[in-house]
Amino acid sequence: MGKPDPNLHVDEEILARAKAAGLSVEFIVEQALRREILKRMTPAEQDARAKQWAAENAEAIKAHREQIEKFGVFGDDLRTW
Repeated sequence: MGKPDPNLHVDEEILARAKAAGLSVEFIVEQALRREILKRMTPAEQDARAKQWAAENAEAIKAHREQIEKFGVFGDDLRTW
């Protein structure tokens, strides 16, 4: 999925300070939008999203579980509890 070039208006001083601090404005905006979208989702939408994610990643989840069954969890041999 491509990334559009949105027409955002940001206070110039804030933008300059963020860039001077080495912040990725694009990354921060994207993450903030993701958080806001999740906060506004209904529980049913969140549940549907979680189920979709699990379905899309079922193969990787299965492989991970098989890896743990075969080799155990990293550091198991070092635990004392």
